[in-house]
Amino acid sequence: MNAPESDPLAQRVIAIIAANQFLPAEEVRSDSRFDTLGIESIDAINLLFALEDAFEVELPEEVEGFETVGDVIDALRQHLAEKALRDTA
Repeated sequence: MNAPESDPLAQRVIAIIAANQFLPAEEVRSDSRFDTLGIESIDAINLLFALEDAFEVELPEEVEGFETVGDVIDALRQHLAEKALRDTA
């Protein structure tokens, strides 16, 4: 499920991706493919670290294999929900 750009989480992820790739945020959308954004393996690793730092979560390395920005948004949303459940338990 790809998140619309009006979603605050999606907006934040898009801003982080745009900043890390030196792209205007308007060029990054939830349905943008990493290959069309010029994101290669090393970029994906750096992006993973930036997202982990920004959201204070530990994402699985499979994120590197995701194809779209929306894939990352969905995974991050899931991990944030799981973290919230652990923090309230």
